[in-house]
Amino acid sequence: MQERLVYNKKVDTLRINPQTGPFKQGRNMSKKHLILTKPGIILGNLITTGAGFALASKGDPDYRLLLLTLLGLSLIIAAACVCNNYIDRAADQKMERTKNRPLVTGTISTPNALCFAALLLLSGSFILFHYTNLLALYIALFGFFVYVVIYSFYKYHSSHATAIGSIAGATPPLVGYAALAGTIDPPALLLYSILVLWQMPHFYAIAVYRLKEYAAASIPVLPLEKGMATTKIQMLIYTIAFCIVAALPAYYGYAGTIYFCVTALVSLFWLYTSLKGFTAKNETLWARKMFFVSLFVITALCITLSFDQFRAL
Repeated sequence: MQERLVYNKKVDTLRINPQTGPFKQGRNMSKKHLILTKPGIILGNLITTGAGFALASKGDPDYRLLLLTLLGLSLIIAAACVCNNYIDRAADQKMERTKNRPLVTGTISTPNALCFAALLLLSGSFILFHYTNLLALYIALFGFFVYVVIYSFYKYHSSHATAIGSIAGATPPLVGYAALAGTIDPPALLLYSILVLWQMPHFYAIAVYRLKEYAAASIPVLPLEKGMATTKIQMLIYTIAFCIVAALPAYYGYAGTIYFCVTALVSLFWLYTSLKGFTAKNETLWARKMFFVSLFVITALCITLSFDQFRAL
């Protein structure tokens, strides 16, 4: 690409127009690298990390440590997402929503992406090692390993990979908890259980409303392997289990009345949405609604849990 030079009469110099040439190309490449990290997934995981950190703080948070924990973990999650993009590049060619990803179109080379992932992983690991503790780092790396090495490959062979993905996806609150507490005890394990149960109907909802794309990519999600009726039943079972377990932090005194009331309301709404699936005329629209409600539920739960811990300040 040829650079466009603009004459600046005031200073009697030539300058490069930032709207063209290497400046614009550099911005485009930065944007494509950002796409590889899946910022939406990072944000969602950081919300749950903050909830785990808040639960460990018991009303006395260390905000500097929180920011460093979020930064370190976000880099490790970003590395996992880049690796996932690399592993999925062949399947992504066959799916409408992923066919324009940088590794599919070739705008970023695979060596470039892998080097980028390595840099992210090393940077995030250094931050967690230097500013938090080894337990937080080990949990983060465990989540990375399960997601990249086990889930990302196994999902092409069995719908049971969803359960494995939930194990990895529920580790961020443990990282947040361990970063401050330096240990994992019952409150942390309870929050972890809530996240595991939440992810199952959340992932199944994605599988239903993206069913044609998963079929085109030959990914054996539950609706393809067992049918829609079985999927809806499992979604309902997991949603009921989530509603019960999500109330336990208040029962055991780890959270207060505000948490209990808010969580009960949003959980019951999610349960109602799940039940509507058995009479839905348009299953794609229902599953999409189920997905967005699940995001609202977990966000409300994490924010309310954090508020319950910090409101004593």
